[in-house]
Amino acid sequence: MRIDAAKCVGCGQCHQFCTMGAIYFTRSDKGSKVHCFVDEDECVDCGICFRSQVCPTDSLYQINHDWPRSIRGTFSNPLSEHKETRVPGRGTEEMKTNDITNRYKRGYAGMAAEMGRPGTGARLRDAEKVFKSLAKLGVEFEPNNPLTGLLANKQTGEMNPEVVNEKVLSAIIEMVFPLELVIPVLDVMEQVAEEIDTVFSIDLVARVDEDLAVPTAKVMEKHEKWFSLNGKTNLGLGHLRVKGAGLS
Repeated sequence: MRIDAAKCVGCGQCHQFCTMGAIYFTRSDKGSKVHCFVDEDECVDCGICFRSQVCPTDSLYQINHDWPRSIRGTFSNPLSEHKETRVPGRGTEEMKTNDITNRYKRGYAGMAAEMGRPGTGARLRDAEKVFKSLAKLGVEFEPNNPLTGLLANKQTGEMNPEVVNEKVLSAIIEMVFPLELVIPVLDVMEQVAEEIDTVFSIDLVARVDEDLAVPTAKVMEKHEKWFSLNGKTNLGLGHLRVKGAGLS
């Protein structure tokens, strides 16, 4: 995002819409002239300030960036679509609709590490640190996830070196692994959390057992790990494939 300084009147209305706090306004020594600018290194090209249409002089404008800067917008703007996967946003729908797509088979767990938040963002070099740590455990990274598409080596977790300094509003690492790796994976995530400069949250998903028990919940309880049992099954897209889950 950029600001046409010749048009800008320094009203400051766009500042509150910036997800990264990257829009700045300063006055000259005499206080008569307002200088406005966008810290483009911190800007994630989400476009929210522009789409808000709050600028009274239309001084905000977007430009089409070349690779690798172009990936900022596709990860940060929910209206953008990744050319490689045709997936909009940060992750894939299957993390929320597993009872329909059957991506996660019984005996396996799926996990997502949601990196970055408004006000913080995430540099992809931090995502690479997480990828590298997880790759050592042999997890399977989701091939249709747009972040996975930026890996140069899925076995080592190394990302394309051209993208590691790019910043995005948020991004999601998705993976699948046997249930017995749930605790080792969580241990690795706790360790790498000390090495990165952003925040991340963990989503843990598994196909429910025949008796509707949640296998990942059993693992977490057994090892006295804190968790919040919040289901995200989306209804209306198909039929649930578990016994006793009929809808009236």
